[in-house]
Parts: sequence; C-alpha cells; structure tokens
Amino acid sequence: MHRGGPPSPSCPSTSDRFPLKPNLALRHLNTAECGSETSAEPEKHEVRADNAPTDLSRMRSIMNFYVSYLLCLVLGLACVVCVCLWNSRWRGGFAWDGSPLQFNWHPVLMVTGLIVLYGNAAIIRLPLPGAVVYRIPLTWGQNKLPWKLLHAVLMLLALVLSIVGLCAVFNFHNAKNIPNLYSLHSWIGIAATALFAIQWVMGFAGFLLPCSPTSLRKLLKPIHVWFGGSILTLSIIACISGINEKLFFSLKGNSNGTQPYSRLPPEAVLGNSLGVLIVAFGLVVHRILSNQEWQRPDSGSGNMAYTPLLQEDN
Repeated sequence: MHRGGPPSPSCPSTSDRFPLKPNLALRHLNTAECGSETSAEPEKHEVRADNAPTDLSRMRSIMNFYVSYLLCLVLGLACVVCVCLWNSRWRGGFAWDGSPLQFNWHPVLMVTGLIVLYGNAAIIRLPLPGAVVYRIPLTWGQNKLPWKLLHAVLMLLALVLSIVGLCAVFNFHNAKNIPNLYSLHSWIGIAATALFAIQWVMGFAGFLLPCSPTSLRKLLKPIHVWFGGSILTLSIIACISGINEKLFFSLKGNSNGTQPYSRLPPEAVLGNSLGVLIVAFGLVVHRILSNQEWQRPDSGSGNMAYTPLLQEDN
C-alpha cells in the first residue's frame, strides 16, 4: 500500500485559469502570485534612471545660484569701495560740520544702504524682486524665523543709513543756503526713500507681528513684491543720476582747478565706473530674484498657510 504525504500546495497554471490568453503578462502575474519578488526589481532601476537627470539639473541650478550670489557680493563690495575711495581721495574726506566734507557722506551712505544692503536683504527674504538668505538652498530646510529677522534687521539698517545720508545733504544745503529738492535726482531719491520706509512698516505689520491675520498677508504679498522691485530700480536711477550730477558740478575745468568732465580725468573714470558697477549689481540682483528655480520651495504661491513670527515652529 502506497503511503503518500500530504499534497504540497501548488499554484494553478496560467493556461488552466486563462486558457485563451497564455501571454507573457499572465505568466508574469502567475509568477507574482507564487511568491516571486523579482518582478519589482526592474521598476526600482527604472525609477533611479528617471531621477538621475532631475538630480543633475537641480545640482546645476544650485551651482549657478552660488556663482550668481558670489558675483552679487563682489559687485556690492566693489561699489562700496569705489564710492569711499572717490570721496576720500578726490573729495577731501568726511566730516559733519556743514562743509562740503559733510556732503561726502551722502553718496557713501546712499550707495551702501539703498543699493548694496537693500539688494542683499531683498535676496535674503523672498519673494522680493528686491534682495538672499531665503534663496540660499542650504537654508531651505531650516527654520524661517532667523532669516526673517535677518531680513528685517538688514532692511532697517539700510533704511537708517539712507535717512542719515539724506540728513547729511540737507544739512549741507541749509548751511550753504543751497535750495533743496530742485533736481530730478533729488525727487527720485526722496521717492525711493519714502517708499522704502512705507515698505518696511507694511512688511513689519503684515509679516512679523503675531496678530497679523492671514488675509492681510495675502493682500500685502503682491504689493510687497512689486514695491520691492520698484524701490531697487528707483534707487539705482537716483544713484546714477546723482553721480553724474556730482561730476558735472565738480569737474568744471579751470574755474575750480580741475580738468573738465569732457576730458575724462581719473575722478570721472572712477565715478563712471561706480555707476557701471551699480547697474551691474542691480542686474545680478534682479536675475537672482526673478529665477523661479531659486525660489524657496515652501514660499510658492500655492502655499499660503502662515504662522505669525512669534508663533512659528521649525
């Protein structure tokens, strides 16, 4: 008598279950039902292959950002060095006594505050067109609170420097009985500074105060973005026109012992170079701020959820 063990479990063949369609797909299904795990392996390799170009493109974008940011820093430093060199070597230095030496503070403080600090602070806190820390990829996974505070502090410092620069030129004009606010340069400069002050107050009230509602932030966000770019553009125009105006007033030829501006003396070359550096700095800042690939991922228009400053977590 034949004694057999319990029948071993077996998988039904594909041909028994689907006699009319014994194709490759059904055999693959039959193998998966029998416990085979080899069918998932090709899918894993395919996903890796699809992600490789994306990772490479992202790495290239990040490297382009850091190159642009480094160029922005170099141009900003060059602007500050040039304006300080111009007023210290060719304009006699600095003082606060109502003399022309007091006026020399005006271009230095306006270029440093209204152009260089403002541009870098605008890049720090996005979205602004005019601005860098929120753009830096290394900060994307970190708490926003320190970068918001840094943005606000840098903007406030830039505003203070701009106001002190205006005080320097107004005091000089009043001491010498020179009319104020008669030139196009002065009109544009006052407009830029006034808009800057309004922008800072609106930004503080709408984005930093813990009592600010989400509806107010949604209302202010596009206005804040537009004002940021407009202020930077107006500041560049004011500085360029101011440099040209100062060179025309100072380089009159034999009347004040200088060569005329038309002969392009060294002071004129430095002044013109400063203007070119300011324009280049502004173009690089606008390039950084207008590139959507360099925008902080969680600051897109689709994510409007907001927690006030003093209540924000990581």
